[in-house]
Amino acid sequence: MSSVPPVLSGSEIRSKFLNFFHERQHPILPSASLVPEDPTVLLTIAGMLPFKPIFLGQEDPPAPRATTSQKCIRTNDIENVGRTARHHTFFEMLGNFSFGDYFKKQAIAWAWEISTEVYKLDPKNIVVSVFREDDEAYKIWRDQEGVPESRIIRMGEEDNFWKSGVTGPCGPCSELYYDFKPELGDENIDLEDDSRFIEYYNLVFMQYNRDAEGNLTPLAKQNIDTGMGLERMAQILQRVPNNYETDLIFPIIETAAKLAGIDYKTADEKTKVSLKVIGDHVRSVVQMIADGITASNTDRGYILRRLIRRVVRHGKLIGIESNFILAVAETAIQMLEEPYPNTRERESFIKQELEREENNFLKTLERGEKLLAEIIEKEEKQISGVDAFTLFDTFGFPFELTQEIAEEQGLTVDETGYYEEMKKQQERSKAAHETIDLTVQGSLDELAERIHPTKFVGYTNLQSQVQIEAVLVGGHPVEQAEVGSEVQLICNSTPFYAESGGQIGDRGYFLGDNLVVRIEDVKKESGFFVHYGKIERGTLNIGDTVNATIDRACRRRAQANHTATHLLQAALKNIVDDSIAQAGSLVDFDRLRFDFNCPRAITADELVQIEDQINAWIAEAHDTQVETMAIADAKAKGAVAMFGEKYGEEVRVVDVPGVSMELCGGTHVNNTAEIGLFKIVSETGISSGIRRIEAIAGASVLDYLKVRDQVVKELGDKFKAKPEEITERVENIQAELRGVQKELEKVKAELAIAKSEALISQAETVGEFKILVENMGALDAKALQTAAERLQQKLGNAAVVLASIPEEGKVSLVAAFGEEIYKGKKLQAGKFIGAIAKLCGGGGGGRPNLAQAGGRDASKLPEALAQAKTQLIETLG
Repeated sequence: MSSVPPVLSGSEIRSKFLNFFHERQHPILPSASLVPEDPTVLLTIAGMLPFKPIFLGQEDPPAPRATTSQKCIRTNDIENVGRTARHHTFFEMLGNFSFGDYFKKQAIAWAWEISTEVYKLDPKNIVVSVFREDDEAYKIWRDQEGVPESRIIRMGEEDNFWKSGVTGPCGPCSELYYDFKPELGDENIDLEDDSRFIEYYNLVFMQYNRDAEGNLTPLAKQNIDTGMGLERMAQILQRVPNNYETDLIFPIIETAAKLAGIDYKTADEKTKVSLKVIGDHVRSVVQMIADGITASNTDRGYILRRLIRRVVRHGKLIGIESNFILAVAETAIQMLEEPYPNTRERESFIKQELEREENNFLKTLERGEKLLAEIIEKEEKQISGVDAFTLFDTFGFPFELTQEIAEEQGLTVDETGYYEEMKKQQERSKAAHETIDLTVQGSLDELAERIHPTKFVGYTNLQSQVQIEAVLVGGHPVEQAEVGSEVQLICNSTPFYAESGGQIGDRGYFLGDNLVVRIEDVKKESGFFVHYGKIERGTLNIGDTVNATIDRACRRRAQANHTATHLLQAALKNIVDDSIAQAGSLVDFDRLRFDFNCPRAITADELVQIEDQINAWIAEAHDTQVETMAIADAKAKGAVAMFGEKYGEEVRVVDVPGVSMELCGGTHVNNTAEIGLFKIVSETGISSGIRRIEAIAGASVLDYLKVRDQVVKELGDKFKAKPEEITERVENIQAELRGVQKELEKVKAELAIAKSEALISQAETVGEFKILVENMGALDAKALQTAAERLQQKLGNAAVVLASIPEEGKVSLVAAFGEEIYKGKKLQAGKFIGAIAKLCGGGGGGRPNLAQAGGRDASKLPEALAQAKTQLIETLG
């Protein structure tokens, strides 16, 4: 019999891991944001992702060793959540890392020690796997740790060899599995058997570099990257059948069950799946919003919205009728605030976002039910896969529910088409690739092995002598570039600011003997400042020394706009709501844009107050103070940080005393008076809960006012009015125009009635009904409907189909049916006219008695009307 390990809470497991490695000279680093710096992934999907630049040699490590508890999100297999014991969207990865310090022997020794001595796992319950060719790891496990050979399983490259991509860092893995049934013995061990084994710790030995030919060469600095799944270890130590029933998730499940009035333990399997989905997804959405993500229809915002909607939908499935997401979110916040303090700090914003999304989705869900009813009404045999997927993806309708309702109505659903649409969506929104691609920007990654990151000197120097360390043409390294070449240049240092923090890169020139390179943009890639430019004169070689000179006028404009952005955030907090936080920004040479969280539009009066306040601060000529300090000191002083932004231990603080203090790496004016003027151009909503202000500052205000002044002069000349009289003159003209429009509509309606009166005598009798199918010329859609309704009323038990071509390339169709036709003959106007409109390249629908449709191909109208008449005769005769 194997010994039983002690029951530990999730919090105890986490703290024991971090303390174990901290005692072994591993600094405990905070979890990175779920919004990664890596552009190849939308979300932080692994514990090692924040260290990617270090493993590539592009950044220096903060210490030779480190340990973290990293929050992660993966949604590529979201449909498995709740259905398996261990699939999650949100999970915590405990890790210890070595950056060229210790390697296999020590990593294996500590993995075994923490497993058996700290967590007290019985060695009889542990099985390890190694890469089939990694004899070194095999021997360490056998000889150093005493693991029996029968419990060391060699596995292939697919399972136990980690690689960053086709080329780049790679190496063998070794994994630790917990065996729930050691009594079954060591013969024919199958680690894929989830009912018996669970992988809980993975050790990656990053020891090789793979070249384009597939050759492996040892890395100069060999690294260790490990990951222990917190939820998996909690399942083992808390002795529960799945991760969901651990104390990391189950309290959320209990909250949801209580709201639904059900008992998890006695619930059926379908209900348990819904409760597990709620428990998992609520952790995800709370952490995503805490890290500054807001719901939208693209990228990570789409992932957030989808997860929130799944929570609400599964709540409905288990019988929760009222709004409930805030209640389960509060449970999640209570559970997560200790390891991730920003969860409680952002509580207000988290709850605002969740409440807004839940309310919007409930309205959307109601619309979805109506849409399904409309789809069923217009379809005769089958609901298309596109419609079924739209109901699921946009309105949260389960495919099974669509099938069920369709079956009740005697319809089928195109299941193949539905899953084709599902596949397309999964390809569009693969938020998290299972592999982290360390080979993106291949040329830069190769350069990282032989040149150092660029030193930025542009805070104090606007020009400097720099040495060209790399020349790229079309993204490929070259030794020399000729005149006319579009190049990307990397130097040992630069005064050029690289696009970052919303501020665009500097412009300017690289100058040398008979050399002119115009620099149009600068971007920061993996620690390098990449200067994008064109050689206008001369030849450029690697190793050349040039005079790098920025465009001072552009820099001054960017500085004015950037400091104005800080003043704008301060004014918004003062005048609108202190909880407002930045959600994005753009600092250009001629304008600025500031996105921020706010559940409502900013009023016109508030915009005036904001503008006046900023211009007052500018006129007061506040000095700008810039200081580098420890991030803890900066936060203690009240410096504002952007949520989701990654900061080091040392940060740059831009302070306008008494007005604004922010963590910022951008360039700024020395005194607010240098800004000159500030003017808000627009305020709009860009997504749910996110507003955008666009503004201008400095010299751009003068350009803006010149254009406005010219427009006012031209309007004054046209209206023969003074500037202050123009508004009144326009209002008078608009009033006159509205009167003329009403008269025109009245005439059109009278014309339609007159035309329809003339058509009564042309109605044909079919059995006991009358039918009338006619082209009404150029009548607009409203007049066409008026005519059709009047004719049907005059004719009584009749079917009227009218068409018109109100403008080139546009067809309007209306069907008006009497009660005996749509009830007695089951011929509905909506379905009928929708099918006819398809002949003209369009569609439409409506009520059984009255419906409108449209098309784009007027040449097909005669054929469509003939078809309409034929069908009416066949059906009614």
